[in-house]
This record gives sequence, structure tokens and C-alpha cells, in this order.
Amino acid sequence: MAEDLQIVTGSKEDQYQALMPQLQGLLQGETDSIANLANVCAALKEQFGWLWVGFYLIKKNTAGADELVLGPFQGPVACTRIRFGKGVCGTSWKEGKTLIVPDVEKFPGHIACSSLSRSEIVIPLYDQENIWGVLDVDSRELDQFDATDQKYLEEIVSLLRP
Repeated sequence: MAEDLQIVTGSKEDQYQALMPQLQGLLQGETDSIANLANVCAALKEQFGWLWVGFYLIKKNTAGADELVLGPFQGPVACTRIRFGKGVCGTSWKEGKTLIVPDVEKFPGHIACSSLSRSEIVIPLYDQENIWGVLDVDSRELDQFDATDQKYLEEIVSLLRP
């Protein structure tokens, strides 16, 4: 597929439905996971204009413990490492489920990588039964994310492999 993204207006559902086949085309045949993660970030950021879109990948730190380490992203500079169970990303990893946070100021233990972030959605990345990272999306708007975002973002991350 050509590396041109066709930006679509309309409802959130319309935007995701137009984006899905484009992402599938971008990912088809590409085996490099970092390239795929980078293109997914860019496509989501371009289509929706969110503040920050990126991936954190589970890696061992110098002490041998697993932690989330910053991977491909689009947006302002970000936190580099997040521990298991910490912040929205670490909690999503710990609980193994998508978290939608309408107001990050009300999330216990929220890690403020950017003071501009107002709401957030985090989706765990699964390879079979193991989590290998998370997709983190932040918005400047309160209550930006809903069940439609969850449905499509979970579908998008299911296309990705480590």
C-alpha cells in the first residue's frame, strides 16, 4: 500500500471504519514490529489529532524486573519507563484490560507525562495469552474516549505482533 493516509471526516465510527482497511494495508506483509507500531501511531495521530499516541513495550530493566519502556510514539516527549501497576499504563498491564479514564486528574496514581493530557485510553497488547506492551492514547479534552474507541483500538492492536 502507498504510504498516503486518507483522512476521513464524519462520525467517530465512520473515521475508524475508513481507517481500518488502510491500517490493514500498511501492516500487510511487513514483519518488522517497530515499523508497524510507528505507522499505527502516525495513522491514529493524523486521523484523530489526539495529543499523544504511543506504545510502551515490556522489557527487563537493569535489575532484571519487567517494566514498560517507551516505544514508537507521536506527540510531545514522554515518560521513558513505567513500573508494573503504576499509572494508567502500568495498571492496564497489571489488570490485563483496556482502561478508559475520562479525567486523568481523578485517576489514583496517574503519571503526568504531559500537563496537557486530560483524558486517556490504554489498551494492552496480547501475543496469544501474554501481554507484551500497551497502546496509550492521551487527549487534551476531558471524556474523549468511549466504547467506540475501545472497540476499534482493541481491533487495531489485535493486528500487531511483537
